[in-house]
Amino acid sequence: MFESAEIGHKIDKSLYKVEEPVLREALLDIQYELKERGEFPVIILINGVDGAGKGETVNLLNEWMDPRLISTHAFGQTSDEERERPRMWRYWRALPAKGRIGILFGSWYTDPIVGRATGELKSSELDHQIDEIVRFEKMLAHEGVVLLKFWFHLSKDKQEKRLKQLEKDPKTRWRVTDQDWDNFKSYDKFSRISEHTLRETSTGEAPWVVVEGEDANYRSLTVGKLLLREIRKHLDLGAIKNNVYEVAPLLPPIDNLQLLDTLILDQEYSKKDYEQELEKLQGRLNLLTRHPDFNKHSIIAVFEGNDAAGKGGSVRRITAAIDARQYSIIPVAAPTEEERVQPYLWRFWRHVPRKGRISIFDRSWYGRVLVERVEGFCREADWMRAYSEINDFEEQLVENGAIIVKFWLAISQDEQLKRFKLREEIGFKRFKITEEDWRNRDKWDSYVHAVSDMVERTSTDIAPWTLVEANNKYYARIKIMKTLCDAIEKVLK
Repeated sequence: MFESAEIGHKIDKSLYKVEEPVLREALLDIQYELKERGEFPVIILINGVDGAGKGETVNLLNEWMDPRLISTHAFGQTSDEERERPRMWRYWRALPAKGRIGILFGSWYTDPIVGRATGELKSSELDHQIDEIVRFEKMLAHEGVVLLKFWFHLSKDKQEKRLKQLEKDPKTRWRVTDQDWDNFKSYDKFSRISEHTLRETSTGEAPWVVVEGEDANYRSLTVGKLLLREIRKHLDLGAIKNNVYEVAPLLPPIDNLQLLDTLILDQEYSKKDYEQELEKLQGRLNLLTRHPDFNKHSIIAVFEGNDAAGKGGSVRRITAAIDARQYSIIPVAAPTEEERVQPYLWRFWRHVPRKGRISIFDRSWYGRVLVERVEGFCREADWMRAYSEINDFEEQLVENGAIIVKFWLAISQDEQLKRFKLREEIGFKRFKITEEDWRNRDKWDSYVHAVSDMVERTSTDIAPWTLVEANNKYYARIKIMKTLCDAIEKVLK
């Protein structure tokens, strides 16, 4: 891959002076068209060897276009806050909104390559992270993101010459550090690892472009022209509207029996037994969240279920047992304007807790395969691919030490109707019942089918679903508390 970039590409200054103003004007025009249409974001990855012109290219793009519509992020050493969350967390936070351009100087490729070159990562660990990156970029492409990946290359001799030139000039000497020279000593190792990584991650959705970095005029026009071409192409195609791909069909159960139909929803549990057991479990949960090893983990509790199934009451019994400084409750409703211009999982990544903390989701990322599927708020292809994207998301959380507990609270149609009417009669409970709740009852069978598919496809060893028979709220709350405590104890032991 790098061999093809070894040819000395140069552009005459006179030609550059002719092409540069035309290209700048075209880029500025298309940037404003991108903003006005707001159909997709553009992400530009700037990676490569030291001294190959990465920083100059970033500055140039901000100079040629309107920097107010560009978000530029330079990623250095991982901060303490970032280390306490999954590796990809800081990159999700940097994603640009639809209609905007994001330049990532250093990206999700830097740490894996450097980690392997320094021996911090084994070969198998590098390949694991490469697989993670490929899935992530595929997800971005399916969300309509235009992803441009530039690798700026210099041969070993040219890199040494470039570093010496920069170091010799007092105006640019500051740009050459001891770390740059240390990296130069390991040039061959970095080159082998980088080439392996680029080959494995240059895909149809997100191919790499290797840019020879010796000549500033060449690399500037190359990057600018490719950026212009790709934005124009996607604007002409209509971006997401035409981003259609094939998915495997979901087959109904052979016996036509849905998973939820197997639950025995009426469970015996007295109020007296409930109160005694609840106090014990709350004390147990409190001790677990104060365990010295708890700071190595986080808890992500997901509550889904039928309307009026008792999610809120169960959440309150959990929070009553733990320090208020440890947890946050995230109620999930329809996405806001800010959230609609980002990839689907973005609004959930932003709430990923740091270690030693607890996030409780009242509704969650499973809305894509539930309400969005049933109500037709997204395309079939979108909710079909969401199963694997959600499993990837949860795998990254668990690898970072998260304890994921997922509850589906199930009640019968008769019990739901009883609770709806009771809510309408009690003044302080009227806010809990809406017209949408009544409308959802009309699609009961569709939701049963969607939930059964969801559980079968996303209940994994690392993040299993717990189905809670919730006609008896006392039984449901105890089952939830026991499951949560057991999950924490299993990890802390």
